[in-house]
Amino acid sequence: MSGIARAMGLARSLAIYHMIPGRQGRLRHLYANFVHRGDLVFDVGGHAGNHARAFAALGCRVVVLEPQPDFARVLRAFFHRAPQVEVIEVAAAATPGRALLLLSERTPTVSTLVAAWRNARARDPDFAGVQWNRQVEVEVTTLDRVIERFGAPMFVKIDVEGSEAAVLEGLSLTVPALSFEYLPSGLDEVRTCVTRLTALGPYHFNWSAGQSYQFASEHWLNGPELLATLQAHVAARRQSGDVYARLSPIR
Repeated sequence: MSGIARAMGLARSLAIYHMIPGRQGRLRHLYANFVHRGDLVFDVGGHAGNHARAFAALGCRVVVLEPQPDFARVLRAFFHRAPQVEVIEVAAAATPGRALLLLSERTPTVSTLVAAWRNARARDPDFAGVQWNRQVEVEVTTLDRVIERFGAPMFVKIDVEGSEAAVLEGLSLTVPALSFEYLPSGLDEVRTCVTRLTALGPYHFNWSAGQSYQFASEHWLNGPELLATLQAHVAARRQSGDVYARLSPIR
């Protein structure tokens, strides 16, 4: 049964993230604000590979970090003819080493390294029916180490189910732009990430709701403005999305 559940979960994720009309176009249009052909991008938490696919279509060099063995195999197969995309079977966090990855076989995109995040989501109505029913030990690295190996990226996309703040703790250099996911019930985690980024450099912020891949604000915001705006949006709609941070005006 476990093998069937894993296969069904992978197939469902691939269908959701690659086959919905218009999603790739919106992703590419959004990321074109941050990157150009030849730029280096880190995709931290590659999952089904839809973000890496968008970056590759824009001509970027992409390093994908994906700790789930099943997803890592799928991504290597998906990008085997794309030499500008390299898939590394590793997680990112504050310190290198080994850690337990808590897997949800039927919904693998919500697998996490953080037991507290898993426990909080188990009480969240938005995650009703999700079960974390398996665990595997995985290698963990830091963004600083990935930069040492591949060079400094133009953009870092982070989608790591509760490890966003830990990933940023493992980054000691400023990068021009990055994104990380937010959840309606996890705005304290957004605050931690914003605090970390503003300690690294003069970042300004924007955000997109759901899978719109469109900036929700006409203007880039400072940290307190972002948090206040997100709080009001979440109170009205309880919708997840992504926060974007940049150091300087978009090219």
